[in-house]
Amino acid sequence: MQTNRRKFIRSTMLGIGAVAIVPSHVVFGKPGRVMPNDKVNLAFCGIGNRGGQILKQFMNTGMVNNVAMCDTDMGAAHTLASIEANPKATQFQDFRVMFDKAAKSFDAVVVGTPDFSHFPITILAMSMGKGVYTEKPLTRTFQESELLMKAAKKYGVVTQMGNQGHSEANYFQFKTWVENGIIKDVTKVVAHMNSARRWHGWDTGMTKFPKAEPIPETLDWDTWLGTAQHHDYNHDFVNGQWRCWYDFGMGALGDWGAHIIDTVHEFLDLGLPYEVDPVKIEGHNPLFYPMATTLDFKFPKRKGMPPLTISWYDGVNNQPELPENYGKSELAAGIPAASTGQIEKRNLNPGKIIYSKDLIFKGGSHGSTLSMLPSKKAEKVMQNLPEVPKSPSSHFENFVLACKGEEKTRSPFEVSGPLSQVFVLGTLAQRLNTTLKFDRESKQISNSSLANDLLQGPPPRKGWEEFYRL
Repeated sequence: MQTNRRKFIRSTMLGIGAVAIVPSHVVFGKPGRVMPNDKVNLAFCGIGNRGGQILKQFMNTGMVNNVAMCDTDMGAAHTLASIEANPKATQFQDFRVMFDKAAKSFDAVVVGTPDFSHFPITILAMSMGKGVYTEKPLTRTFQESELLMKAAKKYGVVTQMGNQGHSEANYFQFKTWVENGIIKDVTKVVAHMNSARRWHGWDTGMTKFPKAEPIPETLDWDTWLGTAQHHDYNHDFVNGQWRCWYDFGMGALGDWGAHIIDTVHEFLDLGLPYEVDPVKIEGHNPLFYPMATTLDFKFPKRKGMPPLTISWYDGVNNQPELPENYGKSELAAGIPAASTGQIEKRNLNPGKIIYSKDLIFKGGSHGSTLSMLPSKKAEKVMQNLPEVPKSPSSHFENFVLACKGEEKTRSPFEVSGPLSQVFVLGTLAQRLNTTLKFDRESKQISNSSLANDLLQGPPPRKGWEEFYRL
């Protein structure tokens, strides 16, 4: 089928300097930015489960119009609430059709779909001059994040990854404490997420994907698969279950990593690791994520900062050793409920421990602020803490205001892309159960040709190649 979208894609291939086509109301020709007094017209891709939560948050800003909604299952129970709440939005089941028929009606796109399907929607939106908000992790493969970072420079649109803590108290505290020399000389960070995952209890001896089941009448399974290799439909692939599988999701690390180590990564200028070690892999298998994992991400000296190792712990009983005087572990406020229910409270809730030369800090996930473990040095520092500015906007408001030219996004792809690539390297170490040596300059894995091939992943399914040419 020859469509306007495909004609547009071919036209953008003329060179880096190609001018993107944008709606007539974009100010000063800057794609993805609307006049300050206008509401931003949004299109939502993925409107059930987490996508539905994101949709509500954007509508609650009072600064947007929902003009188009797209989901591969527009008749499922988890999408009907969004449909009923937004009767004026035009409905689509295939994002490609939405762009073909309704692109002129929206300024920006919100992507709340499974991890593996982020890339084609996001790159298409950017190539057509649309601002884009994409839920974390940015992509499922290293190369896809690389392409999105390049596209952000090429097309100049507003971008934001959905790690909401980047607009909450932890972000501003961490930034301020680094700038004022309170957080310095960090050599070790322990990040932990020990809640039960969907795949816990599965048979780790499984060697084949689950058997085919009848496809629900309301689901467009072929479009759901998108760029991924063909799989027969099974209920354990959809509605959050995609996170279990290497082929579709990013496991616990991709799910929670951005909510725990994002500020560590940005403000300690970590970039990419030179080595990833699978210290512990419990229940390793070729299809889905392990029952428990400990990963060491090793980063070199940077701008006067010492080498640093991030140790990641997941698995119900795979908890890190805690320092003396650690105290209680708090569950961050405002964590969105999983599609299976509320986030469970545990003795050790998701969070991080930061070890510096003189101080030890502990913190939770998302927007939770840090505290210092008791010591004489901590007592002295606490007496003269700098003022931490308050957030001027929520993460959703920040994106909308950036589209209007009034703020800059706090988690643009230039910041969130390398963070997501760290997670990809971690999931490859889990999948292959082997140490990965990574060349930060060439962005290649030097000790495993298979792992290096997986940086790009398998070729897209036939008919979906065009998105990798943008």
